[in-house]
Amino acid sequence: MHPMVKPALRRGWRDLDTVQFGMTPAHALTLGPVDTATGGFLDLLNGTRGLPLLREEGRRMDLPDGHVDTLIDRLADAGLLDDTRGGGPAADALRERTDVLDRLRPDLATLSLTTAGPGDALARLAARRAQRVQVRGAGRVGALLASVLSAAGVGEVDVRDTGRVEPWDVTPGGLPAEALHERRDEAARAAVRRAAPDRRARRSRTAPSPGAPVSPGSSRSSAEAPGLSLVILAPRDDVAVHAPDPFSAGPLVASGTPHLYAGVVEATGVVGPLVLPGETACAGCLDQGRTDRDPVWPRLVAQWRSGRARRTGACDVALATTVAGLAAAHALAFLDGESPSGTGTRWEASLPGLTWHSRPVWPHPACACGAAEAARGEHSSGNGEPRATMAVQGPRTQRPRETGAARPTGTWRAHV
Repeated sequence: MHPMVKPALRRGWRDLDTVQFGMTPAHALTLGPVDTATGGFLDLLNGTRGLPLLREEGRRMDLPDGHVDTLIDRLADAGLLDDTRGGGPAADALRERTDVLDRLRPDLATLSLTTAGPGDALARLAARRAQRVQVRGAGRVGALLASVLSAAGVGEVDVRDTGRVEPWDVTPGGLPAEALHERRDEAARAAVRRAAPDRRARRSRTAPSPGAPVSPGSSRSSAEAPGLSLVILAPRDDVAVHAPDPFSAGPLVASGTPHLYAGVVEATGVVGPLVLPGETACAGCLDQGRTDRDPVWPRLVAQWRSGRARRTGACDVALATTVAGLAAAHALAFLDGESPSGTGTRWEASLPGLTWHSRPVWPHPACACGAAEAARGEHSSGNGEPRATMAVQGPRTQRPRETGAARPTGTWRAHV
């Protein structure tokens, strides 16, 4: 282990023997009491020394025997340490790609704040390279969202849509003006490849060698492709944004594929829900719940869907960019093994106020997805068994800086 105090956290001394790591309430932590010698030793935790050399440096500074190990353990328990050699084989492979890692250093710094264990941040960043995401819809929201995921290091981002690029599809970071009249899906995949930190040549449809990294924006046949980590539904049709079609999402629910909704309808941005099939509410639950609250809802939806499709909707570039960014953040949190607030919830914000509102989507007992039965089972059972759908994401560990969590002796949350 080569410990390093997480450089993403600014350090400051609150008084002579209390040091604060971080500025914002979400991540700031204070450590004390810290004597002068220990404070000087903190500067040596920069990732260039292993534990034997750090112990030797501690003896030179007349620190008591065992003090170095105790300090490192305390900092690690508080989530303040990283390991410049940790993360496993995938992280080691990413370290060798300095050009790729340099592009992703801001993302790595963010992950260092949302993970606790030394080396976990780079391990998660490396794990993104094995993730496979499909974005359905290549309009102003979908194309930009796909490019953002690719730029964040997701290994394969495929985009599906029909038609050709129209002038109103063009947006910064998404479909460029040079792609006018090209096939919309091909233009979006090209944008994904341009955004990728690791820009490899387009792959053929032959199966890659086992363990080989995936090229962002590449397209494979379903027989060759591994399972999708996530599908993002970002339709250009405003009715599909406001009233997601349960039938079109049926195969995703049946296959247990997590999927996230995002889009803009009538100057209202929508992100969510993130659907974990069999666990959280789906589009069918949303539709059934709306029908319960408003019996006329099915009649309205039928009229909207049967009406003439609009060529352009009220989807201005600023709101589309906002929605794409928020949806990408929710998607990345899920891919990294977290549970974002969009799980079972629709986030909505309308112009001009732009106040985000969370609208929970509850599992409906009449929906065939089974989420309502699963919810009843969780409430009636206290055995704490892990949920099958989320098992593919790996066990989640409680971050030590969560509100109310146990905190190592001598550390506490900074009130800033």
